[in-house]
Amino acid sequence: MMKYISTRGNAPELAFDDVLLTGLAADGGLYVPKEVPQFSLEEIESWRDLPYTELAHKVIYPFVEGCVESDALKGMLESVYNNEVFGHKAIAPVQQIDHNEYVLELFHGPTLAFKDFALQMLGQLLDYVLAKRDEKVVIMGATSGDTGSAAIEGTKTCKNVDIFILHPHGKVSEVQRRQMTTVVGDNIHNIAIEGNFDQAQDMVKASFGDQAFLRGERKLVAVNSINWARIMSQIVYYFYSALNLGGPVRPMAYSVPTGNFGDIFAGYMAKKMGLPIEQLIIATNENDVLHRLMSNNLYKVEPLKHTITPSMDIAVSSNFERLLFDLYDRDGAALAELMNKMADRSVEVELSEEKLGKARDLFDSYAVTEDVIVKTMQDVYGETGYLLDPHTAIGVKAARECRRNNRIPMITLGTAHPVKFEEAVQRAGFEMPKLPHHLTDLMERQERLEVLPADLKAVQAFIAKNTFKD
Repeated sequence: MMKYISTRGNAPELAFDDVLLTGLAADGGLYVPKEVPQFSLEEIESWRDLPYTELAHKVIYPFVEGCVESDALKGMLESVYNNEVFGHKAIAPVQQIDHNEYVLELFHGPTLAFKDFALQMLGQLLDYVLAKRDEKVVIMGATSGDTGSAAIEGTKTCKNVDIFILHPHGKVSEVQRRQMTTVVGDNIHNIAIEGNFDQAQDMVKASFGDQAFLRGERKLVAVNSINWARIMSQIVYYFYSALNLGGPVRPMAYSVPTGNFGDIFAGYMAKKMGLPIEQLIIATNENDVLHRLMSNNLYKVEPLKHTITPSMDIAVSSNFERLLFDLYDRDGAALAELMNKMADRSVEVELSEEKLGKARDLFDSYAVTEDVIVKTMQDVYGETGYLLDPHTAIGVKAARECRRNNRIPMITLGTAHPVKFEEAVQRAGFEMPKLPHHLTDLMERQERLEVLPADLKAVQAFIAKNTFKD
């Protein structure tokens, strides 16, 4: 059975089902596998012709073995990664935009964003585990754009879940907001916070730290990328894209638009599992805390900037802790000391040159301004007739600036459909693409949301009131 340990080294080892329901570890750390599953090049090559569901079973099962039956996992995968849920039969198709340059389209799911891959699966896993344990839980999450709608879509039919999603009021796109607020269900609650994403995220973290407002009758479950089940599901499409482009016989390079570091950490995990990845590019917008660390060895949290790429408007990258854990040789005590320093937003933190050098062996980074995002959207459309969403444009620009080897495929993760980002599309001078068929009436659907101050007690009182309706 796979066991999971905390990055800060002072929390109990857990099995997968407990990790799924726990979120942050008791010591404030994040759970990671105690041992990473390893695959040989020969085994990976034998998977070349597998459809997405069968490949996903090969990659995911070692992480859940002992908690989820193999046949049950197959059933979950088949119910998620199919043409009724995802609007493209290939599930994660690859689009070529230049010689040896590709976009991995991860936006064919129900909410048109890469997070559907993980959160549709998370809903299935929660239903399975909670039914076995006869428990009910409360999902509490914060979103800067896409996580909320994907979480709601993934868990809306879960029988043992009440879900509360916080988003910054007036700071997500209309399509993103409506994809959350128009989903019908007594267990679904949208909270618009009069503040920014980081304030919402801080309230979620504080609530996980002290769950007394749930009276001991429920526990909180995380749906953001600190939940290991999300990382686990995202590893699959690195294997899928590589196998479709000649891997593992030749290595791949990936450029990943990232704010919270979860999606790119999945790529790092794929490499650790045996997939030949030569380069991972951290592509950021002007909230460039990771780029400043990678390029100048300076970690300092700056005030959040609101941009035309709202899903990346994040000042603190939570999942970076998982990479730091490895850079610090999995020394939980040393990492806990470092994370305590990083938590002080008035302090500038440097890594040792040895630790940073280990990261730079695989990772590069690049930050992209709004004007350059727009120019990249225009350039790629002019070259190919292909309209990028603004987040994917950041990835493409970073790929072109940081690419180490032109002889291997460079794959940018296409994280969202451009229809979700009206301001960016219009600034680039394009007409808005049409909403896919299942969302054609989105703008006419009735919305349901509660606007609350950025106040922890007010938010917790709302959650308690709507969880314990009796």
